[in-house]
Amino acid sequence: MESAPAIQKLLDELERMPGIGPKSAQRIAYWMLNSDRETVMRLAEAIVEVKRTVRFCSRCFNYAEDDLCGICSSSRRDASVICVVSEPRDIAAIERTAAFSGVYHVLGGALSPMDGIGPDDLHIAELLQRLAADAVQEVVLATNPNVEGETTAAYLARLIKPLGIKATRLASGLPVGGDLEFADEVTLGRAIESRRVL
Repeated sequence: MESAPAIQKLLDELERMPGIGPKSAQRIAYWMLNSDRETVMRLAEAIVEVKRTVRFCSRCFNYAEDDLCGICSSSRRDASVICVVSEPRDIAAIERTAAFSGVYHVLGGALSPMDGIGPDDLHIAELLQRLAADAVQEVVLATNPNVEGETTAAYLARLIKPLGIKATRLASGLPVGGDLEFADEVTLGRAIESRRVL
């Protein structure tokens, strides 16, 4: 059965979104068609507003509606500790823990020579400028524990070490509630290497 052109256009646009396949696109499109006009218009207005008002923080490259994001402009944050992440969504994950009170720096990706992403494609120069200008005591390297993230963390650690600033890496290991028998060798090996005294 062929869809009306307007519906097909909506389906095509929805399928371009990450994680949305044909079935999910159909569910969303039919939800929109069956919803009242006001509900769908609120969604459309929210999408337009976020694209119109949200930009990157001029200091850390997190999402912001002003020149600085809420974290960079907060006097309650410890500016002597910078947590380096790959993407703004990583900040949200760390903030949910309520365990970090420093500030952030978003690289905008990770080093990946295979994909043509080198140091000049990331916000590394801006990080080094912050380290030279601010009284930073520690840089927490919170890139993903995959090949690209590990490569990026090692590269940054080599740049930071000569500056006399402590560079630390997030510990990686076993999830709470997990069983040892289901852990892969790399995760289990890192958990053993990162063991701590009780």
